Amino acid sequence: MRYAFVGLGHRAQMYVDALLGEWRDAGTIVALCDTNRTRMDYYVERIGHEVPCFAPTEFDKVLELADAVIVATVDATHARYVCAALDAGRDVIVEKPLTVDAEGCAAIAEAAERSTGRLIVTFNYRYSPRNSAVRRLLMEGAIGEVTSVHFEWTLDTIHGADYFRRWHRDRANSGGLLVHKSTHHFDLVNWWLGSAPELVFAQTDLRFYGSENARKRGLDERPERGQGAPGLGTDPFILDISADPRLKRLYIDAEHQDGYIRDQDVFGDGVNIDDNMSVLVRYANRAILTYSLHAHAPWEGYRVAFNGTAGRLELDVVEREWTPPHAAIDPSAAAKEQAAGSWERLTLHRHWSRPEEVPIETGAGGHGGGDRLLLNDIFRGPGDDPLARQAGYRDGIRSVLTGFAANTSAATGVPVHLVDDGTRVG
Repeated sequence: MRYAFVGLGHRAQMYVDALLGEWRDAGTIVALCDTNRTRMDYYVERIGHEVPCFAPTEFDKVLELADAVIVATVDATHARYVCAALDAGRDVIVEKPLTVDAEGCAAIAEAAERSTGRLIVTFNYRYSPRNSAVRRLLMEGAIGEVTSVHFEWTLDTIHGADYFRRWHRDRANSGGLLVHKSTHHFDLVNWWLGSAPELVFAQTDLRFYGSENARKRGLDERPERGQGAPGLGTDPFILDISADPRLKRLYIDAEHQDGYIRDQDVFGDGVNIDDNMSVLVRYANRAILTYSLHAHAPWEGYRVAFNGTAGRLELDVVEREWTPPHAAIDPSAAAKEQAAGSWERLTLHRHWSRPEEVPIETGAGGHGGGDRLLLNDIFRGPGDDPLARQAGYRDGIRSVLTGFAANTSAATGVPVHLVDDGTRVG
């Protein structure tokens, strides 16, 4: 299989490394496409031999060389590349979210229906052992019929803050966190329940990041970016991107070509996405989801509880139990502290029985071995997977439209209906 890449930022590396390593027998990298030549040059060096490089305006030439395209561009551009590749009969592997709005979803659905190519959305959270264990228990009927779900996700001031430095801070690029980040979470619930969203109501706000909130807290004098800032090395919100040689190559060294600033101030102008979000979703199977996402917490992780006719299932995950003040200054040290302070617990409560802690078998690699399982599905096929973890375009659309509907509801103050099995706004 001949693979082409469009979008050569940080997210592309997992797939490049896979095709250069354990999955090198599955295919070769035949073309790279990005807005920035410096970033493409970085990956050419990593590949170890010359690979044709193209600007986005030359995407038709990319398609001539490839059997499959891996899309890892800015979210708002996904639909353009996905549809072009599908219309050329190419397979597509696309980073989440599939796209950012209802228009993009409709275009991709039409392209996917008429194409001979297949489309995979890389929902790696499905493959995480703890999330797979939840799916297995629910499929087995461990708590009977699920009636409601409570899902709380907290992003700390390392991870959460980073969305407010990057291109994600502009809703036009990312759809906001309810699309870019929550697409993972909504997909998990859709997959766990085996059902589709029908009604969405939400309330959201920007309460911590951005210039207006900074002024309220007396933070008027802020640098526009991390590089060269007076507080670099002491301010926990100022990212020292040059401390990571790879990120320096991909972004600092590439700025002169496209002007993209990777380390913008999280309290600066230009932030128009929310950092506090609450969503209520009703599903086709009558289950009700209450969901919240908070992007400036002192710890990172999530809690999800399922109430059923025969009991309750609870998953508690702490990915980082506290946020060290030097995290943005020394990411490697922060990563070590994260590993030391992370834990997970899955508890089954059956009616009239003592709680049972369910063991979670983890593997090597990212997300408890889940990333490796995802890559195997992408490059070698899913085989006979009773959990049906590989996600197609309908899965991607359902998760995007849940977030899109939530944004719409928050803006209008009224619930938003989804129809056609959650793949269209009603």
